[in-house]
Amino acid sequence: MAIGDLARQTGTKVNTIRFYEESGLLPQAERTASGRRIYRDADTKRLAFIRQSRNLGFPLDAVRELLTLADDANQPCDAIDRIARVHLAEIDRKIADLSALRAELDRVIGSCSHGTVADCKIIETLAPGAHLAVSDLV
Repeated sequence: MAIGDLARQTGTKVNTIRFYEESGLLPQAERTASGRRIYRDADTKRLAFIRQSRNLGFPLDAVRELLTLADDANQPCDAIDRIARVHLAEIDRKIADLSALRAELDRVIGSCSHGTVADCKIIETLAPGAHLAVSDLV
């Protein structure tokens, strides 16, 4: 199939498919005599694997490593498990960071007295130590 067909079938932008080829995640497509890319079912399956991995937030290097490991079905999956656990730990770290950020923003919003902008605790928090006029912020 042509690159446009692959894009439509998988819901992937043509530029993204080209990027995955350039970065080595997808093999370089075969070309017709006129230079058009031709993709096979194996490319569609590999692209689906890449997209699902990316949807789960795996970074490109991890996706590349997972693809390499997936290409040898007879090996133990310890390395794959390790990659997934490292990614899960990173997600947990991001959730903790976001939870702390949310708590801080909730605290700042809670300190709002609904007075004037000149006394706004949210503006004061966003520009600590600065005595800005509202016109300085826009």
